Amino acid sequence: MLQTQDCNIILRHYGEIRRWDVLSKVFGWMQEHDMLNIASYSSYFKYLGLSRNAAKALQVYGSIQDQSTRVNVSVCNSLLGCLVKNGRSDSTFKLYDEMIRGGLSPDLFTYSTLLSGCMKLKHGYAKAMELINELNSRGLQMDSVIYGTLLAICASHNYCEEAEAYFKKLKDKGHNPNLFHYSSLLNAYSVNSYYEKAELLMKDLRSSGLTPNKVILTTLLKVYSKGGLFEKAKELLTELEASGFAQDEMAYCILIDALAKGGKIWEATMVFNEMKEKGVKSDGYAFSIMISALHRSGYREEAKNLAKEFEDQNATYDLVMLNTSLRAYCNTYDTESVMRMLKKMDELNISPDDITFNTLIRYFCKAKVYHLAYKTIVDMHTKGHQLNEELCSEVMVQLGEAGFPSEAFSVYNMMRYSKRTVCKSLHEKVLGILVPAGLLKDAYIVIKDNGESISPRSLEKFATQFMISGNINLINDVMKALNHSGWRISQETFGRAIQRYIQKPDKKQLLLCLLDWMTGQGYSVDSSSRNLVLKNAQLFGQKQLIAEILSKQQAASRITNKLID
Repeated sequence: MLQTQDCNIILRHYGEIRRWDVLSKVFGWMQEHDMLNIASYSSYFKYLGLSRNAAKALQVYGSIQDQSTRVNVSVCNSLLGCLVKNGRSDSTFKLYDEMIRGGLSPDLFTYSTLLSGCMKLKHGYAKAMELINELNSRGLQMDSVIYGTLLAICASHNYCEEAEAYFKKLKDKGHNPNLFHYSSLLNAYSVNSYYEKAELLMKDLRSSGLTPNKVILTTLLKVYSKGGLFEKAKELLTELEASGFAQDEMAYCILIDALAKGGKIWEATMVFNEMKEKGVKSDGYAFSIMISALHRSGYREEAKNLAKEFEDQNATYDLVMLNTSLRAYCNTYDTESVMRMLKKMDELNISPDDITFNTLIRYFCKAKVYHLAYKTIVDMHTKGHQLNEELCSEVMVQLGEAGFPSEAFSVYNMMRYSKRTVCKSLHEKVLGILVPAGLLKDAYIVIKDNGESISPRSLEKFATQFMISGNINLINDVMKALNHSGWRISQETFGRAIQRYIQKPDKKQLLLCLLDWMTGQGYSVDSSSRNLVLKNAQLFGQKQLIAEILSKQQAASRITNKLID
């Protein structure tokens, strides 16, 4: 007796109470029994957005397309909202393009959703202007929601004058600004600390009959704090406390952070201690700000003690607080605490980010535990994180100096193949590690691929060492790589190679190939090497053959020298 509309009610129920596992089971059952309609998809996408599961939403949308099911603007809007909430900007605008190609006409909700996705885009303001032009060309009229989103975009991209213009236009079009509009414009003022404009805006807000809420007062606190008006900020914090708007740590964090960055570390400490005395709950943000501020000011022991205090009082961590505490322990060489934090990460199933990895790499290097620094770099690379070239280059050199040239070469290769262009000096640095260590085959690979980035002096050092003790079967390949780098190979280098070949009669064919190649490149052997070859001509069967090759060499060399002159 169940109808699709009944199932939709059940679906929405589990979405509203945030039972994401049951939500997906209900949707799956509806899908299995062919009891889905447009409203089902629209609701499901909405709740997938709230549960931060954009991947599932895209998967379901893909199944709709495979079934050639016709969707409407409402379904697309719900999916757009899901993608925006999850920061999937590429997928968001790709879906929008599909809507247009599919003949769907976007409505104001579509544009409002797309505009909200512009807030965190690098060129979000320019993209927002494109959308506004499209909106106008379709004959749609901007409403107060669109204006509010535009104000927020201007604030997030530091377009203060444009925000003021949109706020004025909002009023001119007959819309009454609400608290969100005032808050967004205040936010724009906070970026550049326009406190005088902020105070005038507050007067306008009150005269319009609105009462400032927690968001408005907290944003004004940000304006005062960033502007260095700490006394006004403290007075406003007192007002927030009296209004019951300072029961969480955010307001305190704004003032503490501004005081610390303004060089007033002890005033920041006083506000932090007051916050703790008043029993304000901290999720770690205030602790993180204070620990970082103490470290920047050189109070490393105090920073470590504060990290330990938070650890003793809290069983759970987020990644930001964990990184902050880890850095505090690393800076005081508290190895036991560092290892304890790493164990806590595993227990809490927290995945390390770039900051975590780089903090550990620096710490292990300073502690001269190079094998752990190397393992951390390997782990970082394996998990797809972008390696910090400056840091890894430093580690590579330290590994070489510590007697780990193979690991140093491995770090070099990880940087080289991490889909980025590395600094040219890196190739020479690794060459300076490999050649003294006798890893000449690896050094040859570096020169073969990047010889033009290496100095003649380093090339000559490598060539000398390779001709003496490198793999004899690779000598000719090495010569070609050296020549390709643009370095003019010295006669001493050729002389050493010839001596190696003479000592190994079974390599006579390689020597003949080398002499023939030299002729083609305009090289010739010196008199000493020439006499050595002729003296041992019997090794090659025909003395006449050797004489002809050497004669051709001299002729080719004279031509090359004339061209150079």
